[in-house]
Amino acid sequence: MSVNTATITPAYEPKTSLPPGHYGFGGVLASEWTKLTSVRSTVWTLLITVAVGIGLGAIVTSTQASRWSRRSLVRQLNFDPTRSSLAGLLFAQLAIGVLAVLVVSSEYSTGTIRATFAAVPRRPLVLVAKVTVFGTVTLVIGEAVAFIAFLLGQQILAGRTPTASLSDPAVARAVSSGGLYLAALGLLALGLATIIRHTAASISAFVGALFILPIIAATLPTSITNDIDRFLPAQIGTIMLTAHYHGTDPYGPWTSFAILCGYATAALVAGGLLLVRRDA
Repeated sequence: MSVNTATITPAYEPKTSLPPGHYGFGGVLASEWTKLTSVRSTVWTLLITVAVGIGLGAIVTSTQASRWSRRSLVRQLNFDPTRSSLAGLLFAQLAIGVLAVLVVSSEYSTGTIRATFAAVPRRPLVLVAKVTVFGTVTLVIGEAVAFIAFLLGQQILAGRTPTASLSDPAVARAVSSGGLYLAALGLLALGLATIIRHTAASISAFVGALFILPIIAATLPTSITNDIDRFLPAQIGTIMLTAHYHGTDPYGPWTSFAILCGYATAALVAGGLLLVRRDA
């Protein structure tokens, strides 16, 4: 009796050529975009950024205009209408920093970071995607807020104080620096959150870098304070948003921006290294 030895082809043959990761960079970007835009905290934080950046700038310029006649001649000569209209950005940075922290720390607090790393075993890819999505959103929102705040501020100042135009020297650079400053500062906060991983501690570290360090520096001898101030993020933001550059400023706006980018890069690199070495 003969036996039929014909090979039986299975109805389904599993594929074994797939890479270990479930998603490529495009998929990770889409995932991070969904995470960022699907939670209420993102919407509320961005609304606060817009409201503070534009509203506080309007309040400052209105106050400047109403008190113009009572200002000394020296203060009138040093008045920078561009910087006054962008004053709200120096407070909107808090909202951006909080959002940046939540982008990372919320996944650790809820435990969803494990699912993220299971889907994307290449952890640095996750961080790069977070940086790309968050940085792009912050830059776009920051630039929109800066230009709206500037145009509104100049309308408030018109007829009562000197005003500025985007065609004036250094004005367009100062206004566009608003979005750059918020984006770089937000990425610094994101890097701190990647290192620390806890929401409250990360926000505390960010707030400390912005507001506590200048207070500590102010208690030191003047010579030391001046050396420290030039490297502080708050001082960097002031220089970047100033159109009337003075020789007493420690650095020009672009050098200051490069220093801030250096801080953000250092924090992100350190966070990336720890992301790989630590357990989720």
